[in-house]
Amino acid sequence: MVQSKFETGLAAEQKKIKCLVWDLDHTLWHGVLLEDDNVKLRENVVNVIKTLDSRGILQSIASKNEYGQVMEKLQELGLTEYFLYPQIDWNPKSQSLKAISDALNINLDTIAFIDDQPYELEEVAFTYPEVLTINADRLNEILEMKTFTPTFNTEDSKQRRFMYLSDLQRKVAEEEYMGPQESFLASLNMVLSIVPASAEDLQRAEELTVRTNQLNTTGYTYSYEELEGFLRSSQHKLFVASLDDKFGTYGKIGLVLIEITENVWNLKLLLMSCRVMSRGVGSIMLNYIMQLAQKNNVRLLAEFIRNDRNRMMYITLKMAGFREVANEGNKEVLEAGLSRSPSFPDYVKIHVTE
Repeated sequence: MVQSKFETGLAAEQKKIKCLVWDLDHTLWHGVLLEDDNVKLRENVVNVIKTLDSRGILQSIASKNEYGQVMEKLQELGLTEYFLYPQIDWNPKSQSLKAISDALNINLDTIAFIDDQPYELEEVAFTYPEVLTINADRLNEILEMKTFTPTFNTEDSKQRRFMYLSDLQRKVAEEEYMGPQESFLASLNMVLSIVPASAEDLQRAEELTVRTNQLNTTGYTYSYEELEGFLRSSQHKLFVASLDDKFGTYGKIGLVLIEITENVWNLKLLLMSCRVMSRGVGSIMLNYIMQLAQKNNVRLLAEFIRNDRNRMMYITLKMAGFREVANEGNKEVLEAGLSRSPSFPDYVKIHVTE
């Protein structure tokens, strides 16, 4: 059995997978499709696929096969809808996983790959050691692995695949749109809601801190209990953001945590889902916070902890007028310039509740 260094030990216990990529022959089904079109699904595989889907874990395919024949078979088996951006060709499996990672806009270290062939597992593990590789003989263990078991099963997670399918529609519409980017964004009829978090939001809020490390100013993660404490605290403000457009909902995609004192507000956390990276949501959320700080006549600081993934958030802070005022090891402290009145783009309707 081939194992990557992430398959066993502490790293595997802590790692949370966002997407499981399936091989097909002798993995999803018994037999080789090119040799026998009458292949049969492996025992329990449908249960694994549907349970992972209900937990908000995306799924795709990396298979060396004929695309048309595979899609016809998946349609016959009633499984086509579960696999996003399937890579069915003769490329190396590592190349297929990279294509899936790029298409879903998720990091490779949140992807798992299941295959029956030691060579294929080794090729992926060598090229991308951060990918969790699983031998197909462990299929029936997957649902019990902690890495595939989220702490909470939120409404957003149950709808995650459908949200990505809506994203596919948006991408097609954007590619076909003839005109400037801002006009396309206006055509989406977007509505961004920024509201104080409620008790019902806390499970999703915890999920966001755990899952979001790219568009995240500090990388801080908070447990449900900690978030519940912030909700009750007079020294903190906790906001959640959700986004909808004509194609459907993106769900709850943003989180803001502010530590407040009499004269200073400190932005401890600003994060958003990578699915809204190109929608300008980060700047809108920052402008809203700056507007609140102005109303309350306080200084606004923001903590930023740099890593190899969140440079976009630093740029967002700088473009909003934040400047560095302190450096504490790997933590930078920036302060907003509140002399100007924050503005919001015309292409999105903003719904806010203080």
